[in-house]
Amino acid sequence: MGVLAVLILVAGVWGSWGSAQHVMLTKGREQGTVAVTGCAGGRCVGPYTPLSGGSRARARVVLDESVAVREGRTYTVVLKPGGDRAVRSGPAGVLYAWVPFGGALLLASVVVAGGLGRVRAGWVLAGSGVALLTAAFVTV
Repeated sequence: MGVLAVLILVAGVWGSWGSAQHVMLTKGREQGTVAVTGCAGGRCVGPYTPLSGGSRARARVVLDESVAVREGRTYTVVLKPGGDRAVRSGPAGVLYAWVPFGGALLLASVVVAGGLGRVRAGWVLAGSGVALLTAAFVTV
């Protein structure tokens, strides 16, 4: 059960790190804003306006459509290297990137409390997961 709990937590970090690395480690990355002009097929697009030095304006960048992105609004973003994909930046972007890890904390809490009999540790994991998900919901 302990191995399963660790595996769940590692999978949560792995799922979050794909976006979180771009949001948290911004040094040398292109940063700017995107005015979302349209959303379809799970993706939102809009023109990119640079804020960081060395970044160039783009007519179209792609954001994943989610509860965190709405048509007609402008968001600060960080561009992923080598393409036209962007992720939200700032506190909302950081918290939203770690949502998969928050879910993993909740799932691992059930395994730790039920499977290992460590009820207090399970409550700590569950509380951490709920706090992370709530913070992401409130911020986004």
